[in-house]
Amino acid sequence: MAEAGLAQLLVTMRQALMRFLAARGASGDEAEDILQDLYLKAAALGSGPIAEPRAYLYRMADNLLLDRRRAAMRRVRREQSWVDEQTAEGGEADPQPSAERGLIARQQVEQVKRILDALPERTGEALRRFRMEGQSQKEIAAAFGISLSAVEKHLQRAYRAIVECRESFDADFAGSRRLEGGNGKKAIDDG
Repeated sequence: MAEAGLAQLLVTMRQALMRFLAARGASGDEAEDILQDLYLKAAALGSGPIAEPRAYLYRMADNLLLDRRRAAMRRVRREQSWVDEQTAEGGEADPQPSAERGLIARQQVEQVKRILDALPERTGEALRRFRMEGQSQKEIAAAFGISLSAVEKHLQRAYRAIVECRESFDADFAGSRRLEGGNGKKAIDDG
């Protein structure tokens, strides 16, 4: 069966494959994602004819589900290892950030406040109403007496400022990571 034929068969078998994945514990969204991945793999498959294309699709779907489960298990183990490393001698993790992390977080909040305060008044107000008060863009447009498109532009300007601020945080973090040694402690310049 040609690769286009396998992708076409997948389209006709979609509901059966959804039931197959659901029977193996996949959520609806997870099954949709798997079928999307399966379609892309089937469409790109460049091998020759397949003797049992239905069985082949079921096996591919099952393998994709297993790959997702293994990746999730690795992620959980990796996160648990990180938590274990962060705890002191296997005790409870300290819910309070270190003094250094707290100071950095306060500095970042102040920087974001300065950036938002520097925005034009209407842009800052649109962001506050939309993100903090939960007003719709349509309600904001009516309150300001402007078009919905103008509200969207105000929000885009505010989001752009926030993204630029976030990028500067990331750049600062990357720069500080270069100063650290392999064991996570700051390297000391003996001069």
